[in-house]
Amino acid sequence: GHADFSGEVERIVNMADGCLLVVDAIDGPMPQTRYVLKIAMQHGLRPVVIINKIDRSTLEIETTIDAINDLFLDLATDAEQLDFPIVYTSAKDGYAIINLRDKQADMTPLFEAIIEHIPPPKVDLEGNLQILVAALDYDQHLGQIAIGRVFRGNISKGQPLILIGENEMPVSFRAEHLFTFKDLSRFPVNQVEAGDIVAVTGCKGATIGDTIAALENPEPLERISIEKPTVKMNFGVNTSPFSGRDGKPVTSRVLWDRLQRELQTNVSLKVDHTEFADEFTVSGRGELHLSVLIENLRREGIEFQVSKPEAITKSEGNQIFEPYERIHIDIPDEYLGSVAEELASRLAILEDMQNNGLGRMKLSYQIPTRGLIGFRSFLLKATRGSAVLNSELLESRVMKGMIKSTRFGAMVASETGTAVANGIKNLQERGQTFVPPNTPVYQGMVVGMHNRDQNLDVNICKEKKQTNMRAAAADVFERLEPPIIFSLDESLEFIADDEIAEITPNSIRLRKRILNPSERHRGGRTRIKS
Repeated sequence: GHADFSGEVERIVNMADGCLLVVDAIDGPMPQTRYVLKIAMQHGLRPVVIINKIDRSTLEIETTIDAINDLFLDLATDAEQLDFPIVYTSAKDGYAIINLRDKQADMTPLFEAIIEHIPPPKVDLEGNLQILVAALDYDQHLGQIAIGRVFRGNISKGQPLILIGENEMPVSFRAEHLFTFKDLSRFPVNQVEAGDIVAVTGCKGATIGDTIAALENPEPLERISIEKPTVKMNFGVNTSPFSGRDGKPVTSRVLWDRLQRELQTNVSLKVDHTEFADEFTVSGRGELHLSVLIENLRREGIEFQVSKPEAITKSEGNQIFEPYERIHIDIPDEYLGSVAEELASRLAILEDMQNNGLGRMKLSYQIPTRGLIGFRSFLLKATRGSAVLNSELLESRVMKGMIKSTRFGAMVASETGTAVANGIKNLQERGQTFVPPNTPVYQGMVVGMHNRDQNLDVNICKEKKQTNMRAAAADVFERLEPPIIFSLDESLEFIADDEIAEITPNSIRLRKRILNPSERHRGGRTRIKS
């Protein structure tokens, strides 16, 4: 699931009158199925259940239907929601049937089920305009675009309107352009009526949950609840000695403007100033949410640096509260021991464990958000990419316990130059290295992990002393162990509080905040510019 998956479901449900719940005929309801169904039920939607992939096998369908019934019993908010229609489909072969013995022809039975069971929109065509902003977009020429459903009245191109935000202070604007949707494209129109979904331009500053209303009798609709950020990081201007080698270095103003543009469409994101002019605190819905933003920025060719992700806490009286999440994990049962042991070290509490009888386990845990930081990368490595992880935010609870750290000390380059085979060989006697030979390094750059707890300053650029004996360079290379190459997620998990990750289009370099070793060992100031 996407990091902002929960907010996306909330926004879609607010524009819908019904929904299709798609379930795999063999695998049955997945962890994310429970979450999306819960949101739909809370909003009073009556789903049409689609059991897909019946071309693979029909042997497990009865078991799948039993699991769906159990899911509806757990989540239904009224008795009518327990009476749901079922359509069997094969998206691959392009047919839908109501009964398993029906002729397999086309998707007509599915379309007929939608017409029969999904109610028409409940709207007021005569009243004053009301649009609930449920999504945002941005166009370089049109500016910010507010997308939402017209609940009441109608809207015309060029019409003067009112935007009602969270503080309920009305802001006037004019609907410069109107668009409706067909297939995956937007089409310009001059008027839209209640019941349609519309995209409106001209409403600068709109956010999710705002109401667009007519000038006459403007009334706000009930706001959409957007989950608050749980993880924060500092994004800053790249102060590395190698700044500008791989991409375009940005100034603090350019970085701030880029982050502000992101806020126009990324609604669960929050950006704040810090005590440093060239550093900003970026908060999001989980580590993955921020990782996606970092990856997007580096693909745009931007160079910047980020700090270690940390959970957002709040103080009340003498107590510190932190966010908790419920995670659902689907893994092969052979990896249960290692995953359970890792979760225990991260203060996770087991809620439920089920074996599907096909060699896979479904686990549910409650875990503090700080325990989830770095867990995704561990899970993928530990299960060889065969795990599925989904999470949902619970509430804030009193912080208890410490997360067990497996991080050893860092080996930090003491000189600027080029890593050589002899220098790497010397380092590998004391730990694991992160760079191959002929890699440019700078003073203060983290080039390896020490096999002890303390940091170690090393000269990875040290050539072998000249002797009368000749030795083939290939002999040295053969004795070198391959370096550890971190992914973005692994880099963010590895760095310590006094370290940062330098992000460029081509490289991810880990470094100390204070590059000079003598200043670093003295404790130095809070932060030293490179």
